[in-house]
Amino acid sequence: MPAQLLIYESVVPLSFARHRDCSVETGANYAFSGKVNSVPLMAVEFPEAAAEYAVVFAGSDGNLMPAVILGVRGNENLYVTEEGGWEATYIPAFVRRYPFVFSTSPDGERLILCIDEAFAGFNREGRGQKLFSEDGKPTPFVDNVLRFLQEYQAQFLRTQAFCKKVHEAQILDPMQAQVELQTGTRMALGGFLAVDRTKLKAVPADKLAELAKTDELELLYLHLQSMRNFNRIKDRLAIIEGARLPEGEAPTEAAAAAEPVEAAEPAETKSPAEPEGDGGKSSPSGGRSSRRAAAA
Repeated sequence: MPAQLLIYESVVPLSFARHRDCSVETGANYAFSGKVNSVPLMAVEFPEAAAEYAVVFAGSDGNLMPAVILGVRGNENLYVTEEGGWEATYIPAFVRRYPFVFSTSPDGERLILCIDEAFAGFNREGRGQKLFSEDGKPTPFVDNVLRFLQEYQAQFLRTQAFCKKVHEAQILDPMQAQVELQTGTRMALGGFLAVDRTKLKAVPADKLAELAKTDELELLYLHLQSMRNFNRIKDRLAIIEGARLPEGEAPTEAAAAAEPVEAAEPAETKSPAEPEGDGGKSSPSGGRSSRRAAAA
């Protein structure tokens, strides 16, 4: 399973031959994402995501992508509760699209709709939304998923173009977030990049004007503003650590900071890689992909 798929375990193309009697029962249980501490984010999501998450950049060169930080440990999402709920108003589309995802056909001309058969809501008992009608055609539910995935793919391409400009502007620096509990336990999260304000101010005026004209300069400042949300991660970690204490022992407080380092730290988080034909289940605004998409 490629690392960029993160929460997926058993992805197969959706087809009538294989899934004629299958249904998907979706709901508000996000336990499937409980072991990831970051997920990719599309540029169109910045305005909503930056209000609640630390938005960073991950990868390098042509592989650069925005991401939201969800936790400090590599296998812990601090936004997912023990009951599977999500403790934030905005949920990244990368999560909401599950259990569906696009893959690319061998000739690169088509996007193929796939499903993770390991999803707990995938069933053959008729629970939830059927995937195919009796005549072998995808149901309206699947048609809606396809429409969103096409739109999401278009946003992915736009995000790639945005990240290319960010990379060419040479305004990113390696960053490390540090968390310290009152017990003295220290944790560090590295492997991501953030905009350096001094470098941003040094960008030539014509380049800044170009970024402002396309609203991409606003995205950079939303990213910078979102860095204060590392405190939210710190607070969530302190609450969880406090819940694990023996009865009667007071929970600890934590301090967090995100600061530049001179060289890139070893990746202590699953840095989001470039999704291959990414998809989703909730509608970020945008156009259509130039490639055709279909269920197999």
